[in-house]
Amino acid sequence: MPTGKGKTRNTETKLVFGSGNVFADLQLPNPELALAKAEIVLRIQQILEERRLTQSQAAKLLGLDQPKVSALVRGRVEGYSLDRMFRFLNALGQDVEITVRPVSANKSKSRSARIHVTT
Repeated sequence: MPTGKGKTRNTETKLVFGSGNVFADLQLPNPELALAKAEIVLRIQQILEERRLTQSQAAKLLGLDQPKVSALVRGRVEGYSLDRMFRFLNALGQDVEITVRPVSANKSKSRSARIHVTT
């Protein structure tokens, strides 16, 4: 890496593997919830694109105003519960299924229970 004086600095690169949840890797509070909301927002964005809905059209379907839809599709989910986000998906014609099951015996020692969203 150039230092500005014609010399290069030899730096060592350290490779760190993520956990699969960037919110946990960044040590943010409630990382499982944050990841679930992010995955739901991603699905909402995909549906809006597939249907070619404007934010104003989406706002009418979701019961929001256009600026709130804009914030939502940009990942601003503060103040939205999972329940409300599920209702957004329902308003967009999506079924939401929730499966509750115990952590399997061989995984219970290696990780805690989690929230997972699949689409």
